[in-house]
Amino acid sequence: MPQPVCPQAHEFILKDGMSTFLPVDEQMDLLEKGAAEIIRVSDLRERLEESRKTGRPLRVKAGFDPTAPDLHLGHTVLMRKLRHFQQLGHQVIFLVGDFTSLIGDPTGRNVTRKPLTREQIDENAETYKQQVFKILDKKATEVRYNSEWLGKLGYEGTIRLTAHFTVSQMLERDEFHKRFQAEQPISLHELLYPVMQGYDSVALECDVELGGTDQKFNLLCGRELQRHYGQKPQIVLMTPILEGTDGVQKMSKSLNNAIGIDEPPAEMYGKLMSISDDLMWKYWVFLTDLRQSEVDAMQAEVAAGTLHPMEAKKRLARTITAGFHGEAAAQSTDENWARMFQQKETAEDLEEVSVAFADVTRLNGELQIPKLLVRMGLAASGTEANRKIAENAVKLFGDVSGVIRVRLTQTPGRVVVRLGKRAKVAIIS
Repeated sequence: MPQPVCPQAHEFILKDGMSTFLPVDEQMDLLEKGAAEIIRVSDLRERLEESRKTGRPLRVKAGFDPTAPDLHLGHTVLMRKLRHFQQLGHQVIFLVGDFTSLIGDPTGRNVTRKPLTREQIDENAETYKQQVFKILDKKATEVRYNSEWLGKLGYEGTIRLTAHFTVSQMLERDEFHKRFQAEQPISLHELLYPVMQGYDSVALECDVELGGTDQKFNLLCGRELQRHYGQKPQIVLMTPILEGTDGVQKMSKSLNNAIGIDEPPAEMYGKLMSISDDLMWKYWVFLTDLRQSEVDAMQAEVAAGTLHPMEAKKRLARTITAGFHGEAAAQSTDENWARMFQQKETAEDLEEVSVAFADVTRLNGELQIPKLLVRMGLAASGTEANRKIAENAVKLFGDVSGVIRVRLTQTPGRVVVRLGKRAKVAIIS
């Protein structure tokens, strides 16, 4: 089977013949930020040293199957790490898995994915391309489709490729092992997915492949196949799975805890302001270009009391919103948020709800927040309200005081109540 030929990456060389690449320690400071595991760190350092000596940028890829039309911030963790390599002068490859989407990545699945049509895949791929260049430099990004080589393998090529692996190796994969033990079906085509993804690395002659920690099996298949094809095994850099706004589960639109990168500025900013203080620091690490040392310094300021956590979160919301919508939109959204929540002013279109004092407070003025949420129509029941409170999804601003116990400070009182991205004004009298 012929080995695919890829275009040669251009060299980053100054006129005096010296490489433009930063010293390896400086590169590693940025590349290791937010990395859960690198296989192997010593190999990455060695490859970076070699790159500095020869002037040849590393070929770094991350693959994305266009299985849904929109991307959220969880997807951008890998894209931002691609951006870091790009900022350091390396050749990044945004790989659209238009062929592997026909199979469906079994990662994290206990059932077989429903196959997409070619039309659905092509349509989703176009939206991905439009969104990814909000992070990556379009002119410096190599965009490839794995149908270029996987679609040409044919029966003979596929048989020869799968001969490099055994069924027992495939069943070592966590998802397959669990389904096999539970006597749940594993479709034959699902076993091909890790092999196909591994062959992508051969076709692109990758030095580095990025992926989430849940992709480890697939990423290691790439290293194995590269050995068979006489290539240096790629370095694998894995990032953790990012929790959604609930701070508990993996960010997912189906779980209603995602922040879409195409959402309006106000919605994106508001959702970022609703996350917990603990989750904020993960978002600083994984969703911005700040170095780890800079994030650590900011966290130390908060711990020392010289920087309020609210201000750190506002900086985060401004930074991320500006990255997708521009500085002007971020600044305007930030000012509007401050008027609404910090200066006790309310947007004209925010719904006001009249609530009887006796219905939502105790005699001492302490607010019974679950009852307040139900009265305002922000929760269907006290059970749902208590769950949202436990998830830190509820924020109150206005004529209130206290932290553990929230009390009304005046009667009548005007309180802005926010649950996730929904907000209303309670007029309590």
